[in-house]
Amino acid sequence: MVERLNLTMLTDFYEITMANGYFCTEMSDDIACFDMFFRKIPDGGGYAIMAGLEQVIEYLKNLEFTQEDIEYLRSKNFFDERFLEYLSEFKFTCDVWAVPEGTPIFPGEPIITVRGPVMQAQFVETMILLLVNHQSLIATKASRIVRAAAGRPVMEFGTRRAHGCSAAIYGARASYIGGCAGTACTVSDRDFGIPALGTMAHSWVQMYSSEYEAFKKYAEIYPTNCVLLVDTYNVLKSGVPAAIKVFKELKPAKMGIRIDSGDIAYLTKRARKMLDDAGLQECSIVISNSLDEFIIRDVIVEGACIDSFGVGERLITAGSEPVFGGVYKLSALEKNGRLIPKIKVSENTEKITNPGFKTVYRLFDKDTNRALADVIQLDEEPAPEGKEYEIFDPNAVWKRKRISNFYAKNLREQIFKNGECVYESPAVNEIKDYCAQQLDAMWDEMKRFENPQTYYVDLSYKLWKLKHEMIEEVNKK
Repeated sequence: MVERLNLTMLTDFYEITMANGYFCTEMSDDIACFDMFFRKIPDGGGYAIMAGLEQVIEYLKNLEFTQEDIEYLRSKNFFDERFLEYLSEFKFTCDVWAVPEGTPIFPGEPIITVRGPVMQAQFVETMILLLVNHQSLIATKASRIVRAAAGRPVMEFGTRRAHGCSAAIYGARASYIGGCAGTACTVSDRDFGIPALGTMAHSWVQMYSSEYEAFKKYAEIYPTNCVLLVDTYNVLKSGVPAAIKVFKELKPAKMGIRIDSGDIAYLTKRARKMLDDAGLQECSIVISNSLDEFIIRDVIVEGACIDSFGVGERLITAGSEPVFGGVYKLSALEKNGRLIPKIKVSENTEKITNPGFKTVYRLFDKDTNRALADVIQLDEEPAPEGKEYEIFDPNAVWKRKRISNFYAKNLREQIFKNGECVYESPAVNEIKDYCAQQLDAMWDEMKRFENPQTYYVDLSYKLWKLKHEMIEEVNKK
């Protein structure tokens, strides 16, 4: 499994200075609620995919300050000695709720909520954001690319272009959740069971005196999975003919060619004809080379003959929009057993937070099992039910819509209770299957790449009223 590093100190420095401040002002045991949510779907898409929760759980389970950590903080001459003593005996005791990995998520929804002593709930902000922002970004990009491939397998080939070791490993995991068939990242196969896939590099071909000799040697070594890279010199004049010769001579059980450069539509159509004319209809064609969802969609429309794709840098870095933008904000305090909602107000309306301790319901049509809308509501409210429910855009309350014949599902599950994990993370292949099922429940119109239909995310009337009363109160000051 992945080696567990002590990541406690992988945090923004101000998380520690605030913790010290809470301790020194005797606020450390005040109970606070923090929500993680995001404000904007990457690439102008209609949905995002939740990912990274398993790594959040591992982080919270292993949260402790080592003696080395304490000595480093002491060396800063910045922190109260009693605070450092507290850290030496630190134990995570918060409650945590989260939306399971693989779930389609939308802006404004509290996808993770942490409730507990403010020092603890505040301190974990950085790592929660780091882990969920990264993997949700890559899972969302993978989902788009897989959808563009229209049923053809997509392999994640981005290890060497990832932004560091963890980005490669966990990016492969997120890509698999988003729908990829496998990865080039070997360690992700070892640690998560994500199928490791790959063929050969151009250097293999260059090591031999001819493409024929290079292909023959490879086919002899790998007769059950022989995919040959045919674009080292000239795809149609030498690469494909050499591959055909080897395939006809050695008859490997599984055969394919990979093209990594050039005009994809033109080359694949010509190569397909050459293979078919040689009686090699079972030979597959794999394409790589700086692909994304738009290139894949376009070459398929152009009639390219492709059986699978290898997608690297634009997937593993989410090159078109490499920031997910999740944030972590205080939503409530508890004092003397009473919940006090908190709100952040801004002239930028999308930055105004939703106050209170909340949960999220997804409403499904009883006849089709398709998702109709999500409702963010105060946790104390009963689940939406009844023959009719009125939803509206909270930023434009006159845009109302009545729905009926629906059932509601709470999207969030409790992950930690009093610091103890009460949730078992599914295997990554289970998360992948769950993600596919949940996307099938979404309307195709909101899965378009351009101008997707907006999916309704409603606030319950009680939450909407609380929010606007708090905004009015702030504006009076």
